[in-house]
Amino acid sequence: MSYIAPVKDMLFAIEHLARIDQIARMPGFEEAGLDTAAAVLQECARFNEGVLAPLNAEGDVRPSSWKDGAVTTTPGFKEAYRQFIEGGWQGVQHPAEFGGQDLPKTIGAACVEILNAANLSFALAPLLTDGAIEALLTAGSDELKAVYLEKLVSGQWTGTMNLTEPQAGSDLALVRTRAEPQGDGSYKVFGTKIFITYGEHDMAENIVHLVLARVPGAPEGVKGISLFVVPKFLVNADGGLGARNDVHCVSIEHKLGIKASPTAVLQYGDGTAASIADSAGPGAVGYLVGEENRGLEYMFIMMNAARYAVGMQGIAVAERAYQRAVAYARERVQSRPVDGSLAGSAPIIHHPDVRRMLMTMRALTEGCRAMATVAAAAYDTAHRHPDAQTRKDNQTFYEFLVPLVKGYSTEMSQEVTSLGVQVHGGMGFIEETGAAQHLRDARILTIYEGTTAIQANDLVGRKTMRDGGTVARALAGRIEQTEAQLRASGSAAALAMAARLASARAAYLEVVGYITALDARQHINAVFAGSVPYLMLAGNLVAGWQMARALLVAQERAGQEEDAAFMQAKITTAQFYAEHILTRAPALRDAIVHGGESACALALEAF
Repeated sequence: MSYIAPVKDMLFAIEHLARIDQIARMPGFEEAGLDTAAAVLQECARFNEGVLAPLNAEGDVRPSSWKDGAVTTTPGFKEAYRQFIEGGWQGVQHPAEFGGQDLPKTIGAACVEILNAANLSFALAPLLTDGAIEALLTAGSDELKAVYLEKLVSGQWTGTMNLTEPQAGSDLALVRTRAEPQGDGSYKVFGTKIFITYGEHDMAENIVHLVLARVPGAPEGVKGISLFVVPKFLVNADGGLGARNDVHCVSIEHKLGIKASPTAVLQYGDGTAASIADSAGPGAVGYLVGEENRGLEYMFIMMNAARYAVGMQGIAVAERAYQRAVAYARERVQSRPVDGSLAGSAPIIHHPDVRRMLMTMRALTEGCRAMATVAAAAYDTAHRHPDAQTRKDNQTFYEFLVPLVKGYSTEMSQEVTSLGVQVHGGMGFIEETGAAQHLRDARILTIYEGTTAIQANDLVGRKTMRDGGTVARALAGRIEQTEAQLRASGSAAALAMAARLASARAAYLEVVGYITALDARQHINAVFAGSVPYLMLAGNLVAGWQMARALLVAQERAGQEEDAAFMQAKITTAQFYAEHILTRAPALRDAIVHGGESACALALEAF
């Protein structure tokens, strides 16, 4: 089954929900209107459907392999990567100053979804490179930018993010990798980093590692972490590649999914043979990014960019699973329809429960895509709008949405890919159908770049408690305005959506009140026991809000559009979301407000 990028739905969200016409009025984005978005997405679809999507299953059965410190990627990946960088796809969102196309995130995010839906394992290399670019753009010196950015933006070199160590997972206060200053302004880095995505591979000529480490005398904990650029190959004064650095890949992991993506264990400063260590002694040569002891601050730039992108991965794999399930349901003949509409056995898409599952997959995916597209528009507005207050408001809105895009969209992908297996029945459990790969690939998405609980703790602590719920309640106010528009519309679908949206909003506000209440801090464990349900409620609500906005647009255009069927499908999908997914909100509220104490009530020794 081949992947077809949902360009029409993406452009609908870009045009009507993200309002690309308004983004195109901002400085630097004047040429980035709807026509540009359509042209870019159509070309992106052509490349990914034809080149990367056919390699997705191959990567699952013939994953990357490690031997003697070298990693060989899946057959076809190296050539596909060459075509990827020749097409300029790495630089879509990055500054023209360094060779990028400087397009809005609103367009770039859709390209990210297409890339990840086509081949999730392949897409992780560009994803990490994007994060390295963002960190260097924000905190890198002019010298570091001059050496590394153009090659990273072109994709000629790839980037990585080195946080985790054997004893330091999400708790980065435990980082032990050390960086010793040298007389020439460089550092020598020593330590072990694990779970390094594309930490070693054969697709690019150099790999630029961004590494968290401690300098001598640094404060304990996260306040004593610095960030360093440590390239696989040192860079000569003329920009060419020099000696091999003292960093090597000890092994790669054997994983449940995303098997073609090499997840490396990297050893720094171990005296790698045939490296700079032969002449200069052990120690990987690194260069400080920004100031000492501010590394975690800079790394969060990478992490936030990556968290949004991982949310797009969730949407992408959900779309791929949905398309596969629909194709199978149209072909698989099993049993007579319960309504007697056919005399004999029928394709299973005729059966009500299969239709319910397919609609759930569709509605969740479209809702999260709409939410992520609106978040991207807020990011663009926060960076380019001429008015300072508008920039500030949109930055706040975007920051509130990031844990929802990452957390809710990836949790959604677990449900959708699992339903994809269920639609296939017993054949879904058989690898040859491909449904199982999507489920296995999706399983990592709620874990890396911060588990769902980490996203939820951020949503509770930094995004809700810290300001007493001001931003959270302002969001609810915007949703209430949409409810009024729905009621004014008067259609049955709009009225049903208005009622369900209002009920979900009320549940959300009750939870915000519970979290921000003065006595909440006396029951802090109970509050945080409900953090993930709160994230799921908020994500459900915001995605549903965007589906409501989509419904209003589709109603207006259904009678005048050439593609009336698309608009009617949008209305029907939004109504399904209201009646089957928004209705989960009150139950989540009850679990949060009334169930927090029981989550922590069982004695530890009773587990």
